[in-house]
Amino acid sequence: MLQYLVFVAAFAVLFGCLMYIRSMFKGGAKPNRVTWLMWAIAPFIATAAAVSSGVGWAVLPVFMAGFSPFLIFVSSLLIKKAYWKLTPFDYTCGILSALAIILWMITDNPNIAIIFAIAGDALAAVPTLTKAWHYPKTESPWPYIVGLFSASTSFLAATMGTFSEYAFPIYLVSIDTLLIFSTLKSQIFSKF
Repeated sequence: MLQYLVFVAAFAVLFGCLMYIRSMFKGGAKPNRVTWLMWAIAPFIATAAAVSSGVGWAVLPVFMAGFSPFLIFVSSLLIKKAYWKLTPFDYTCGILSALAIILWMITDNPNIAIIFAIAGDALAAVPTLTKAWHYPKTESPWPYIVGLFSASTSFLAATMGTFSEYAFPIYLVSIDTLLIFSTLKSQIFSKF
């Protein structure tokens, strides 16, 4: 029964995405387009690899981890004031992320594909993690809070106990936790 939480989590991720887009419209969140584009691609690859190795509904949170950033990336193209100025550092991370994805395409092994997808996603996260750390007001914590919940539901739906079933959700829990802390650290520490 608990495995059905992945569907609740999918709707929650969509809610978090819409909250972020709403913040963009209000001039709050300013997404790093490199991060959000690459965040869309890597989970889509991990989803394809996991499905090809027999993973069932446990992959839904990973898919949503790509679909939500895709919507945010597209929205950032439509809302002219909602973007973060890209630097050579951002482009370098994007290129390294793309390289990891290209390396995945060279292999037929789903586990290696997932490793490269995680590397690509993590490299894409670095610019936003850095931005959130230094300028937390340019990020909304909602997609990361909901993403943490969503990724956690993968463990409830897991049935095979394999690397391909657990690897990307473990990574997502880790990166979402770091992003939540980076985005909310000033609020957390102001209470001490």
